[in-house]
Amino acid sequence: MFLISDLCGLADNYLEPDQVREIYRAYQFGAEAHEGQRRASGEPYIQHPIQVAKILAEMRLDYQSIVAAILHDVIEDTDTAKPQIAKQFGKEVAELVDGVSKLTQISFESRAEAQAEYFRKMLMAMARDIRVILVKLADRLHNMRTLSALPMDKRRRIARETLEIYAPIAHRLGLNNIRLELEDLGFRTLHPMRYRILSAEVKKARGHRKQVVRKIETSMKRRLRQEELNARVEGREKHLYSLYRKMRGKRLSFAEVHDVYAFRITVDTADACYRALGIMHGLYKPVPGKFKDYVALPKPNGYQSLHTVLFGPYGTPMEVQIRTEDMHAVAEAGIAAHWLYKSSDSATSTAQKRARQWLKELLEMQKQSGDSIEFLENVKVDLFPKEVYVFTPAGDIMALPRGATPVDLAYAVHTDVGNTCIAAKTDGRYTPLSTPLVTGQNVEIVTAPWGRPSANWLNFVVTGKARSNIRNYLKHLRTGEAIELGQRLLTQALASESLSMEEVPAKRIETLLDEYHLQSIDELLEEIGLGKRIAPLVALRLLPNRASGIKEVVGRNDKQPLYIKGSEGMVVNFGKCCHPIPGDNVIGFLSAGRGIVIHTSSCRNLVDFSDKPEKWVDVVWQPNIEGEFPVEIRVVVKDQKGVLATVAAAISELGANIENVGLENRDGANSTLTFLLAVSDRIHLAKIIRRVRGIAQVSKIARAHS
Repeated sequence: MFLISDLCGLADNYLEPDQVREIYRAYQFGAEAHEGQRRASGEPYIQHPIQVAKILAEMRLDYQSIVAAILHDVIEDTDTAKPQIAKQFGKEVAELVDGVSKLTQISFESRAEAQAEYFRKMLMAMARDIRVILVKLADRLHNMRTLSALPMDKRRRIARETLEIYAPIAHRLGLNNIRLELEDLGFRTLHPMRYRILSAEVKKARGHRKQVVRKIETSMKRRLRQEELNARVEGREKHLYSLYRKMRGKRLSFAEVHDVYAFRITVDTADACYRALGIMHGLYKPVPGKFKDYVALPKPNGYQSLHTVLFGPYGTPMEVQIRTEDMHAVAEAGIAAHWLYKSSDSATSTAQKRARQWLKELLEMQKQSGDSIEFLENVKVDLFPKEVYVFTPAGDIMALPRGATPVDLAYAVHTDVGNTCIAAKTDGRYTPLSTPLVTGQNVEIVTAPWGRPSANWLNFVVTGKARSNIRNYLKHLRTGEAIELGQRLLTQALASESLSMEEVPAKRIETLLDEYHLQSIDELLEEIGLGKRIAPLVALRLLPNRASGIKEVVGRNDKQPLYIKGSEGMVVNFGKCCHPIPGDNVIGFLSAGRGIVIHTSSCRNLVDFSDKPEKWVDVVWQPNIEGEFPVEIRVVVKDQKGVLATVAAAISELGANIENVGLENRDGANSTLTFLLAVSDRIHLAKIIRRVRGIAQVSKIARAHS
């Protein structure tokens, strides 16, 4: 059992005596708060916080972090409140403890939502103070070490969460030692059989491999000494979980995974890294295409190292990593290297800067996300980066996840750049915004003041920042359109009662907003525009006498129609069943969440809405309407070579864009072609039908109806 005396002894190696006394005082406070509580294993609960604190003390973190680790469960699991901790140990410690605590006072609809909201809260606290996540990762690590006392279903859930979220966060922050242990423990719990089999195979092969590793190590050391390069060489076996992922990802058997050998060469300077690389390539042949320079182009978490794969003495590929001692400190401890090594060198400061930048992006992402689950999904995207490195016109290097597009780059530069992006040049040539970027490309983002995000971008962007910003823009765009439509619908409804919005007393509007539990008139107009409230009924509530009823509203014939221009955006939709176009007799139907759906008056689907007359809206096309509208025509043609091209050419001649074509064989002699066209109005459509009807191979043409 690890005792408080052991923890104080560990802390005494690097902390001041008065700080060690604070740690002991925190233990007394925590032990009293957790008095009588036991873990699932049966041991006193206080053992868990002490073990968490031990992990942080081994990382040589400051005393506030260790105090927070000892107290990290007192808010959640005892009657202790945050102000008590602030009074006893200071505001800084209280904020750390609060950041790690779960949201126990709020009820959620599902466990997924609760977990996502807790995760959002923790990451926001982490953005204020990076030590929050260090305490949480230590907490998770000790929980993973002691999972065996829990039921199997709970063990599997915690292990999956660890592999999906906490191990990737540790990797993102460069905490390599913690990541490796979390992955191994998660793998062992989630896939116990696979873990046992793979572990046994590795042990079986280890005897022979130890000799091979020693032989390669010796030859490397000898060659480095001959070249008078001061270096440390370590041979090691590959991490079990990384072996498993490689086997699964590339569908390999254990026998087919050859680069189980890995060697690390540690030197004094960055220049020596490249010298050592040349020496290794001279000693063993390199595998083409397997060299990566993370010294010149560090990973987003600050990791720096040269990676190469060599053909070993038995023709077996082996991975070699070459780095300096400072780079090694960052590789193993990441942002914690700041405390662990008290180093102010560029490598550790780079890790700190990159971590801060990621946290800054998390803050921005959470502001744009609609809910906690969406935020968590966006963060997960960023937690599994396979980087590509591209250059901006200014020569800056930008690291992005593999598969990233120019739109992802635009948002990585700045939100405003992403929101006004209209095109991109890669290596001087215009390329589609959906084109995945490749390492080494020079990418220029072209912007314009009138540029706006497109909903289509969500189909190809890969970064959480881009996705959350695009969704946020579209959400606000739809809100603005809904408010505008709601204004028009309510104005129309009031006009039928010989009243205008300006004539409605402010007090009556306030009363109605209170009844509907809304904060502002804009919220009311948005709900009307989205079809959640019916404009004539809202208008009745605003009348001075409020004497009318629903039946009277529905039965009135003097209501003014709503003019439709076709450019209202996402809150006015056109029925795909009948494809109404200007010139058609149309009618609108209020659909909750979609606004108004426009149908032709002859649409057969209107029968489905006959029992909801209060949701009908009288609509007419605005005069001199401009734009293109989809419409479907069916053409019966004789089966002859080139007939499709002939019909398509005739349609194109009359300026109609063909959006889709369908072909159906009716019999051996005839086929039916279905065209989805973009036309301006009924007159335009009539010209097309007349022109196509004149083609010799066409036996019948008609507009498609629902």
